[in-house]
Amino acid sequence: MTYSSAVTYLYSLQKHGIKLGLSTMAELLARLGMPQNRYRTLHIAGTNGKGSTAAMTAAILQAAGYRVGLYTSPHLVEFRERIRVNGEMIAEFQVAELTEQLQTLCRSDLSPTFFEYTTAIAFQHFADSGIDVAVLEVGLGGRFDATNVVTPMACAVTTISLDHQEYLGNSLSSIAFEKAGIIKPGVPLVVGRLEDEAWRTIEQVARERQAPVFSLNRNFSTEGETVREFSYRGLGMSHDGLMCVLEGRHQLDNVACSLALLEAAAPQGITVTREAVRMGLGAVNWAGRLQVLDRRPTILLDGAHNPAAGTVLADYLRYSDRFRQHRPIVLVLGMMRDKNHRGFVEPLTGLVDEVVLTQADLSRAASPQELRASLDGLLPLPHIVPSLNDAMALAGQLATPQGLVCVSGSLMLVGECMAWFRGCGFSPLRG
Repeated sequence: MTYSSAVTYLYSLQKHGIKLGLSTMAELLARLGMPQNRYRTLHIAGTNGKGSTAAMTAAILQAAGYRVGLYTSPHLVEFRERIRVNGEMIAEFQVAELTEQLQTLCRSDLSPTFFEYTTAIAFQHFADSGIDVAVLEVGLGGRFDATNVVTPMACAVTTISLDHQEYLGNSLSSIAFEKAGIIKPGVPLVVGRLEDEAWRTIEQVARERQAPVFSLNRNFSTEGETVREFSYRGLGMSHDGLMCVLEGRHQLDNVACSLALLEAAAPQGITVTREAVRMGLGAVNWAGRLQVLDRRPTILLDGAHNPAAGTVLADYLRYSDRFRQHRPIVLVLGMMRDKNHRGFVEPLTGLVDEVVLTQADLSRAASPQELRASLDGLLPLPHIVPSLNDAMALAGQLATPQGLVCVSGSLMLVGECMAWFRGCGFSPLRG
């Protein structure tokens, strides 16, 4: 099996959709020999912020000298982004070999989904690579997510807001219950910024499972206005004069969750020095989330796609010193059909000067015409440009070299935009 045929096969499994549950995953891992038991794990759930928190945690652990596996989803440009060891993507031949191995093990009596296959590949690759610690980002929810077969040193729930309601429920309480599914008996839990309704549910589950809970602004916190200079006050450690290279004030909460998670894991032998914290936060990479490309015009790529993330994006555009001199601001927007279009866009009202509606190359992507109908009255009269190439070209003209082009609404759209930039080798918007 080649890498190309392996990825084609894995993508073909997406037609089966999402099937939440752990029985298939447990059997698949049993046939592999339980690779997830050959290293320690940290497990991170949340509506927003879990990916950034996972990336920070992995970067700090690597700076501390550990061999670290990082499993995240979705990928932006290439499948291999999901599975990394010390920052290096899994090799193409390893994807091919592991996919073929899993096909053999599944035989005719086991039919894993795309995400189950991918998670099993990650777990086996981490075992083959001799990692010390795996940092695992939950894919969807928590209770029935394929990653929820591990007993971690510690776990975290970063935020809870309305998203994926068709799978997780229509209230903060029901979504919190699903995410609380990663809480294991006696395993420490780190909790980020939650609404009272979500907090009560998380706290109740943790109490039932006798899991110690450490909560943002109760047990740990950050002090400072920006990620460029802040302090951390934690469970036992304090750090002053910290800096994180990721953009946005919301990353202060994610840094706090990451550091508290590492502190919670410390009793199991995880040692992280002050210097490792500084080095890790100064080197962490998390593409497609408030990622700035210094071009003319400036390009901002942000995969935000739910109302809470839309608020974060609006906050960044409103308060970042980096963008106060940039005008006009042109929003290139594409969203999936099942997302809350108005809820995402409402925080951006009054912040953007021009809007270009486009779509990712996916069947579940909303057409620009559908977006225009659902967003009627919220934004300036939009331009309808179905082709991303043409949408970016028009956005560049509208922004002028002094402006800002913000591409948002979907990680898939941001991924296609990144691939487009890489394929060009230069920016057609320059000049």
